[in-house]
Amino acid sequence: MTLKPLALSVLAALIATPALSLSCAPHEVTDTYQRLNAAEAQYVVVHGRLSFDEGQAPVGDGENPQSTPPDTFIPARITGKSLSKNGFSRVFDAPLTLNLQCIGPWCASASSGQDVLAFLERKPDGLYALALNACGGDGFLNPTAAQLKEAETCFAGGPCAVKYPN
Repeated sequence: MTLKPLALSVLAALIATPALSLSCAPHEVTDTYQRLNAAEAQYVVVHGRLSFDEGQAPVGDGENPQSTPPDTFIPARITGKSLSKNGFSRVFDAPLTLNLQCIGPWCASASSGQDVLAFLERKPDGLYALALNACGGDGFLNPTAAQLKEAETCFAGGPCAVKYPN
């Protein structure tokens, strides 16, 4: 079997390059709810639209992953409904600080205008913060009806077991 020089160089490049991949634990509403419910901080669960300047979002650098910042704080806004005993029923419209986090070259991939199930941290000064990362973080982009129902069930005191303990 004869390989052409170009094919050999491509093959050599593939063999010499280490395969990099990010392995995330499953991102579950019940796990996020229980983790944040046990935290000292206060959280508000909101289903709505996230808006922010996408030009400020971080871009992972696969060639030099150490140069990618772990945290990028962006002014944002969320408009939707917060969770109450009656489900997602309270009108919610507030500014927040969006932290788009990166793990090496892998960064959160939120888009402005995107539908989100957000677990917003309420800071002592009354402002809100949302941390998203490449594995999900404290939000669920384009949540399913089942994920929204899980959040409602947890909030109402129904079954809310951790599925994937750390």
